[in-house]
Amino acid sequence: MFLVPDFKGHDIFPHHLNLPIMRYKELCLAISTLLMVISLGLILTKGFNLGVDFKGGSLIEVRAKSGEADLSDMRSSLTALGLGSVQIQHIGTAGDVLIRVEQQEGEEEAQQEAAKKVLDTLGEGYELRRVEIVGPAVSGELRTTGLIAVFVACIAIWAYVWFRFEWQFSVGVLVGLAHDALITAGVFSLFQLQFDLGIVAAFLAMLGYSINDSIVVADRIRENMRKYKKMPLTELLNLSINETLSRTVLTGVTTVIVLLSLIIFGGEVIRNFVFCMLFGVLVGTYSSVFISSPLIEYLGIRRDAMDEEPAKAPAQTS
Repeated sequence: MFLVPDFKGHDIFPHHLNLPIMRYKELCLAISTLLMVISLGLILTKGFNLGVDFKGGSLIEVRAKSGEADLSDMRSSLTALGLGSVQIQHIGTAGDVLIRVEQQEGEEEAQQEAAKKVLDTLGEGYELRRVEIVGPAVSGELRTTGLIAVFVACIAIWAYVWFRFEWQFSVGVLVGLAHDALITAGVFSLFQLQFDLGIVAAFLAMLGYSINDSIVVADRIRENMRKYKKMPLTELLNLSINETLSRTVLTGVTTVIVLLSLIIFGGEVIRNFVFCMLFGVLVGTYSSVFISSPLIEYLGIRRDAMDEEPAKAPAQTS
């Protein structure tokens, strides 16, 4: 007979943890504001390294018929064609290569001619897997719909939080989302990482993660406001953040471990997508603790507003 150790009730964080988080709210808000301003400046001055999805051009996927593809030789040969920016990277196996050619002057025929030049230059040593051509009209529409998707997601999240809690919570959450999106976008602008439709999807996933974290903290704040009616608001916010800190940190750590594995072993194609998710999880965890919650204190909240809603019945334990 084997004895199985009982880990039920094991805590990673000690009970009654009381880190003085609210003591540093002014410093954190000041640093975050500065980073947001810097990020906005980078976006307005440097812009983004837009992918083919957003600025048009050609995507060409080829496979070496034998052995590994020589990226250095391919890069020198294709750069000599005078087609502008040509990005070459491995995808999947060492013999599979994805070539991105920037949009050429002219209509779709000019893009097709550029793709043909690339294939002719590569010669018989490579076989064509696929060719995709994105025109300026399509790329402009994709840019517009991508921005609309992020904007609508933020508005929907804000409306949900306002309906679920009080308007002060919704403002704090909205500022936190703007903080996460703007700083992440600033990093992409600073390092000129490729920005395409996949990154828009990563932004939406990042915002979903951030709001989930903020909702957990907000729910505990509301619960404690009903429970400790005489406790000063600063002390109550600090207590609520500490009570949810274990869940916040452990969820963030497990997510980061998965994303780090994808960055290391996932290959070049998804690297920017995963980096956006990874950076977004880190900055989203930070904002839910140091941005969204402290803003509630500055905005003020009526204690009687919490009393208007009936308290939830305690969960039944077996």
